[in-house]
Amino acid sequence: MLTAMGALALPGWTLGYATPAPVWRFPEDRVGYAIGDVHGRADLLAILLDKIEADARASRLKPLLVMLGDYVDRGPDSRGVIEMLASGRPHGFERRFLKGNHEQAMLAFLDKPHANRPWLELGGLQTIVSYGLPAALSNAADAALQRVAADLRAALPESHLAFLKGLERYAVYGDYLFVHAGVDPAKPLAAQTDTDLFWIRDRFLKAFGAYTHCVVHGHTPQPFAYVDERRIGVDTGAYALGTLTAVRLEAETTSFISASAT
Repeated sequence: MLTAMGALALPGWTLGYATPAPVWRFPEDRVGYAIGDVHGRADLLAILLDKIEADARASRLKPLLVMLGDYVDRGPDSRGVIEMLASGRPHGFERRFLKGNHEQAMLAFLDKPHANRPWLELGGLQTIVSYGLPAALSNAADAALQRVAADLRAALPESHLAFLKGLERYAVYGDYLFVHAGVDPAKPLAAQTDTDLFWIRDRFLKAFGAYTHCVVHGHTPQPFAYVDERRIGVDTGAYALGTLTAVRLEAETTSFISASAT
């Protein structure tokens, strides 16, 4: 449809200049935390979870943690990240674990290594090494890639594989939509594809106005957390920049908690 000013309004979005900025609310009985892309930085994740658990103990509200995906690849300890989360951290929380494009790529490689060899160049090499296996090259022969995939499947504890296969596409609490990468602004939530939710960038990031929910996401790294009237971005480049960030949501309040390598 067209607004009175002649700008195109996409389904599900409200034009920022056509209505007042939305006021997003988290459920009144909850305090929520969402952590961005960990990418194998188990050291930073342990520090950040300690901070979040301490913060939650000081609150009378029921705590929720949403992990936004990309637990694996690039950083040095993907195995340690999955072990930490699969073993029950943070304690005493409702926990929701979302899938990122890197988990999607890893599972695809395990299923069909030849067709999905680009995963190794996305950071899969570091994930393989974290499970105690020798490095593998994406240009290896098909038979060699089949062996790499078979060895990785054998090295994955059952709890790790169950964790990866049980990851969710998105979660909604109150006025907040939690997702790895973002949404296609031309589609309602129910119509979003995996490509939209796990891989989208510019079409979401550069869209004008607010979606049906405030979108909390990772996927696109930046030096600092980002927040405006339509989205909250919490990928602060843990593997490259040394900072892992969580957003804290309570009622109408937004704040951030970080763990840094320095």
